[in-house]
Amino acid sequence: MKKVIVITGASSGFGALTARALADAGHTVYAGMRQTGTRNAPQVLAAQEYAEQHDVDLRTVELDVGSQESVDAGVARILTEEGRIDVLIHNAGHMVTGPAEAFTPEQLAELYDVNVVSTQRVNRAVLPHLRAAGKGLVIWVSSSSVKGGTPPYLAPYFAAKAAMDSMAVSYAGELARWGVETSIVVPGSFTSGTNHFAHSGHPADQDTATVYESRYAGLMEQVSEKLAALAPEGADASLVSDEIARIVALPDGQRPYRVHIDPADDGSGEVSDVADRIRREFLTRVGLSDLVTGVC
Repeated sequence: MKKVIVITGASSGFGALTARALADAGHTVYAGMRQTGTRNAPQVLAAQEYAEQHDVDLRTVELDVGSQESVDAGVARILTEEGRIDVLIHNAGHMVTGPAEAFTPEQLAELYDVNVVSTQRVNRAVLPHLRAAGKGLVIWVSSSSVKGGTPPYLAPYFAAKAAMDSMAVSYAGELARWGVETSIVVPGSFTSGTNHFAHSGHPADQDTATVYESRYAGLMEQVSEKLAALAPEGADASLVSDEIARIVALPDGQRPYRVHIDPADDGSGEVSDVADRIRREFLTRVGLSDLVTGVC
């Protein structure tokens, strides 16, 4: 069935790939991005050209997840044009690299805003409509860093993604009785096909960062090379977008609660299996087994 889908952070990477994959599957897709008239104008044009060339319903919408006003306006436009939203995909995020101590508290707060608080802005705009409909799907694009093996120099990003994942887990239970499903998609490290590393931020305190380089010189280059070597041939970022499209296509009530797409196999899947099992068992023990959602 054709669905109306909004995805955040869809100017590039997983977001752009997912928007195209879902449009190819026959859905009406709103690719949310900020600065559609300036910085992301080329991405808007690329989406329009893709829609025309492939005869699909792919649209862009101004959606700055850092602004409640922008989010509300973007969601209002979608509802005016379509009358409903069926699927919300939380994909917007930003990565930073460098020694944790060299980031200012303000930088951490900004990163938390982009990766975590932004989801709350979008939820408050979209969820009332899903709850009123008594159905819908929320997909959260998490990270294997939440529970897998993690290298240094990515601490602020990892901490923010862990917080986002925790929000997703809590929301899953709180939306279950409204008939709104949750799926948490967990990509591993993809060193190509996304702009995470290329567009990553850096610490403001360069003096401290330089001190750390005396002991950890070239660490990020080493990690990037090793991660690329661990990934099997063909481990493209489209594996993530294809999986999201598969989840959306599944019948209501048959969607997975959590899936991993992790070419480097950092152990996140194994740890998550235990954590999610314990969550299910605990909800059952406290008499809330009806909140156990998704296919395990």
